[in-house]
Amino acid sequence: MSDQARSPGLPRIAVVGTGRMGTAMVTRLSAAGARPIVYNRTRSKAEALGDLDGVSVADTPREAAGAEIVVVSLGDDAALLATYQGGDGLVSGLRSGSVIVDTSTVDPQTVLALSPQVEAAGGRLLDAPVSGSVQLVEKGELTFMVGGDAGTLDRVRPVLEVLGRHVFHVGGQGAGAVMKLAVNTVVMALNQTLSEALVLAERAGVERSTAYDVLAASAVGAPFVQYKRPAFEHPDQTPVAFSLDLVAKDLDLIVQLADRLGVPMHQAVANRRVARAAIEAGLGAKDMSAVAGFLATDQARR
Repeated sequence: MSDQARSPGLPRIAVVGTGRMGTAMVTRLSAAGARPIVYNRTRSKAEALGDLDGVSVADTPREAAGAEIVVVSLGDDAALLATYQGGDGLVSGLRSGSVIVDTSTVDPQTVLALSPQVEAAGGRLLDAPVSGSVQLVEKGELTFMVGGDAGTLDRVRPVLEVLGRHVFHVGGQGAGAVMKLAVNTVVMALNQTLSEALVLAERAGVERSTAYDVLAASAVGAPFVQYKRPAFEHPDQTPVAFSLDLVAKDLDLIVQLADRLGVPMHQAVANRRVARAAIEAGLGAKDMSAVAGFLATDQARR
């Protein structure tokens, strides 16, 4: 369905959090005729989107919560709690029947703690993390993993289908957050293993581009391997897509969830150790692919 066909039926939408993913969502929604309201803690980041068609900037999360659907994209649990709660928080501004679609990657326990607060204010909360890059948002090809009420999901599905190609209802409240951590367990493992493979091949005399050609054409050539190629081959010329600071944050959430469930996660624990070491070496703001460069250093062998 084209954006032009979708736009007349779209409700008023707010986007809370205009980082890389949030900004891409606002851009996509604006192009589809949604006229979104945007809020960001650093107001200048939200104001930078003011030139897009129909975009307006809210002063507080409470003001943004006046929309029928509020899409949230924040970096961690602390930011989520601060944005939802308090006199100017999202919960205080919800209208009866409003739906919050939270795409943040957070602890499922945080989702379960916030849901009753949202419902007490007359709204509904869907935990709906996404898999995909900024480029996939721009093309409307994200994958949504949604936890919560199936009927509520049906109400917001037309909006999610502007942003994503696949919308999965994975279970009750918190199941979306769980599924995102499961997906990121694999993503972090691919990043670590790909980094190790490239460094191994290079150290033995195979050029990185040649090694990448082979890996991309082999049985391990997953979508991650394909779209991360520029970041691994030209790290200084490729924008940061997912920082090592966020990698470590997600790995902490993964290991914490596994500990609560009694699930052994040996590879995730090892990947977290490497991510933390890379951050200690000053690479926290670098893209996750910087693990390859770190593994090639003397510091990584200590």
